[in-house]
Amino acid sequence: MSVFGKLFGGGGKGGKGPSPQEAIQKLRETEEMLTKKQEYLEQKIDAELLTAKKNGTKNKRAALQALKRKKRYEKQLAQIDGTLSTIEFQREALENANTNTEVLKNMGFAAKAMKTAHENMDIDKVDDLMQDITDQQELAQEISDAISRPVGFGEDFDEDELLAELEELEQEELDKNLLEISGTEDVSLPSVPSNPLPKKTAVGSFHAVHSIST
Repeated sequence: MSVFGKLFGGGGKGGKGPSPQEAIQKLRETEEMLTKKQEYLEQKIDAELLTAKKNGTKNKRAALQALKRKKRYEKQLAQIDGTLSTIEFQREALENANTNTEVLKNMGFAAKAMKTAHENMDIDKVDDLMQDITDQQELAQEISDAISRPVGFGEDFDEDELLAELEELEQEELDKNLLEISGTEDVSLPSVPSNPLPKKTAVGSFHAVHSIST
């Protein structure tokens, strides 16, 4: 059995391996355990460093022993750091693989559903149905056009004839207006007075007789 098989509790020959979810959970538990081990070693390193400083040259042997233990703890801590990096990488890869598996599974499920839906379809029936829909839409449009068309306005007329008739009507209207204007502009003459004109005075005759006599 492999190391990972022992770690994840895999069975022997013929045994079913752990699921991705189980493996991810185991890796997380291992990460948690190693993180606690890191904290413990860091505390031990600080304690041994304090012991070495306290003894110093007064008790060189005790100080050296403390530094040796500190070095061992630091080596273990470095190993744990490397192990945690490896486990983290493996967990992330496993999570990505699990995600991809779920995605592919759902895509396969959708593909099967689509296949089942298409199997229940007859392409000829689909074409017939679409043709029926098109025909009904065209019929509906024709009915709509017929309903909206004003009654009695569907005749075709020659536009030139209509324009000629319009010009005749305008000319008739113009002539009528001119006649009305001519009738209103006639100036009436003043009436002849009924009284007779005054006769010439005798002044003129007097002057004539006077000039002859002189």
